[in-house]
Amino acid sequence: MRILIITQWFQPEPHFKGLGFAKALQAMGHEVEVLTGFPNYPGGRVYPGYRIRLRQHEIIDDIPITRGYLYPSHDNSALRRIANYASFAISSTLLALFIRKPDVVYVYTPPMTAALPAIALRFLRGVPFVPDVQDLWPDTLAATGMLNDPRLLGLIRWWTDFSLRRASRIIVLSEGFRRRLQERGVKTPITVIWNWAPSEIADIAHRLQPVLPDKTGPFDILFAGNMGKAQGLDIVLKAAAALQEEGAHVRFTMVGGGIEREVLRQHAKDLSLNNIAFHEPRPPSQMGELFEAADALLVHLRDDPLFEITIPSKTQAYLAIGRPILMGVRGDAAAMVEEAGAGLTFAPDDVDAFLAAIKTLLAMTQAERMAMGSAGAAYYRKRLAFDIGVRALEQSLAGAANKA
Repeated sequence: MRILIITQWFQPEPHFKGLGFAKALQAMGHEVEVLTGFPNYPGGRVYPGYRIRLRQHEIIDDIPITRGYLYPSHDNSALRRIANYASFAISSTLLALFIRKPDVVYVYTPPMTAALPAIALRFLRGVPFVPDVQDLWPDTLAATGMLNDPRLLGLIRWWTDFSLRRASRIIVLSEGFRRRLQERGVKTPITVIWNWAPSEIADIAHRLQPVLPDKTGPFDILFAGNMGKAQGLDIVLKAAAALQEEGAHVRFTMVGGGIEREVLRQHAKDLSLNNIAFHEPRPPSQMGELFEAADALLVHLRDDPLFEITIPSKTQAYLAIGRPILMGVRGDAAAMVEEAGAGLTFAPDDVDAFLAAIKTLLAMTQAERMAMGSAGAAYYRKRLAFDIGVRALEQSLAGAANKA
């Protein structure tokens, strides 16, 4: 097959379904091309070695890439974020019409941007497309507070449903997403394909010893990833304050960026918390030392109905690493951790429940915590690994291409 991948983000930006996925499809004998934007995620600043222009062609690891114009922005401004999405949607649509006709298009979210060139190819050149839905728009925009105007949210919902109904097949990351789309009247065949961990995380997992650190220092709880409104990480500061007052030997390590990072860091300083440390964002390949030192890994999202049907991408990464997970998300994500026997779940936004989960882990023996981590790693290898997901995605793309 000749496969065109349309995604607003691609390497050198962090993107777990990016270059590695493209190369895996190529290794299966397919011809793969990528249509994307100029790298600026997550900071909203164009990466060194690039400058914004109307179009640029390059090749990375034998994968041909066409980059289209976009307005770089990933801050808290709704207008600038809209400009970011809209500029890529327009430029990628124009460029898509001049790319050699593919057999099928794989569309990575956000749907408001990447779907427009795919729909243009569908109507003008008869090319089927398969969207991979990682965020349910407009639900995600409302849940994260990015957009609250009911008229705009209604327009986005109409466009999203319009796009999905014209897809040949749809990929979603959870059973909850499938149910929600079916409730919205989307009749397109929907397949659940769980995400895998970034390849750099899988490499670290292979190198890590399947044991927890034997140390005399504090019990280290690691959070790695975006610190935005959706993550609701003020719960960490509340827990840190309570544990510090009790004299508990617990430390929180917070790694990553996001619009709430500096707010959280300043608040921790104002509270004189000495049991929490903030680290600058770092690529997954440089996380090994922090994962190795961690006693537990934290996932948390605000208590919103939307998050009950999502599975945060760090879940798979944490499972692969093989450390006990503290899962503060209801629904599908909690069910995955419980099924794997990989950690403890607690009610989101409930600091008392969070503290109880921490203390339960502390009361366990090292062997019990090690068994949790090992169970998570085994579950990942059996159910979620890269090769498993790529094969499933290839089958969906082939099914769409053959049906066209």
